[in-house]
Amino acid sequence: MSPAFAKFLEQYGIVLVVIAMMLALAAIRPDVFLSAQNLTNILKQNATLALLALGMFVVIVTAGIDLSVGSIMGLAMVALAIASKAGVPWPLVLLIGPAIGIAVGWVNGVGLTVLKLPHPFIMTLGTLNVARGLTFLISNGAPISGLQQEVRYVGQAYYNLGFLAPPAGIPASLILVAICAVALWFFLEKTNMGRHIFAIGGNPQAARVSGINVDRTLVVVYIISGFFAGLAGLLLAGRTDSGFPNAGIGIELDAIAAVIIGGASFFGGRGTVLGVLAGVLIMGILRNGLNINNVSAFWQQILIGLVIIIAVYIDVLRRRAAVRR
Repeated sequence: MSPAFAKFLEQYGIVLVVIAMMLALAAIRPDVFLSAQNLTNILKQNATLALLALGMFVVIVTAGIDLSVGSIMGLAMVALAIASKAGVPWPLVLLIGPAIGIAVGWVNGVGLTVLKLPHPFIMTLGTLNVARGLTFLISNGAPISGLQQEVRYVGQAYYNLGFLAPPAGIPASLILVAICAVALWFFLEKTNMGRHIFAIGGNPQAARVSGINVDRTLVVVYIISGFFAGLAGLLLAGRTDSGFPNAGIGIELDAIAAVIIGGASFFGGRGTVLGVLAGVLIMGILRNGLNINNVSAFWQQILIGLVIIIAVYIDVLRRRAAVRR
């Protein structure tokens, strides 16, 4: 294998996997899988996971982890639903979710760096429980429905391009994900802070020696993760027209899986925004394909677990090869 081809596979192999999965499902169930409504549903249903995965990606690049994103999403949903029902002006309601995410993310970052905890697993596991407890406390454990039209618009609206009519138009949620992905790509690839994040993941001690303020950068990293989780809460609340306290339980594991399947390394320092989105699509297409072929949900869980193990093992092999080189 030539070096150029090997580099091409490393950069775009995950996209080829997405294409291969789509072709396979198109061959098996062309009548269902290739329908405009089904393809649109895949994108719309995985928009929330995409936002969570983008935030998780920034954390994993630093060789960290954020277990609190599902709870942040649930807290953001319930808080903005309460505000919406109370008649708070809709522009402020739209800001509540991201603001809560930023606040909890700041707590995660400051707690990790100031308390000098041995691993972010501990800090974010704590805030996972705190945020979830607050979610049940302020909602009394009951869902809150009937949100303002502007809030619902974020999760339910479609843009009709003339030749595509709802429900086969372009979801507003997809446009939001695309804007966030481009902004995150620019931040990580074109700014000093973004390069510092990758440097910390590659070698935190070397980053300190080179003059990078590691603690400040880590606080920013967890704020970004929290922001995306809060934004995901807004998106899901708009889509379901409700805030329910059980929202997001366990979804942090899906976000981690999407990032790792997308080619990011648990050891930090590598990965791309495009890979993360491809990882989300792989999980979404896999679930959709299994559903339209009437595969049991239990088998779906088993297969996705195997995919995660394979993805991590590939990362380990890639790291060993890099060490040998």
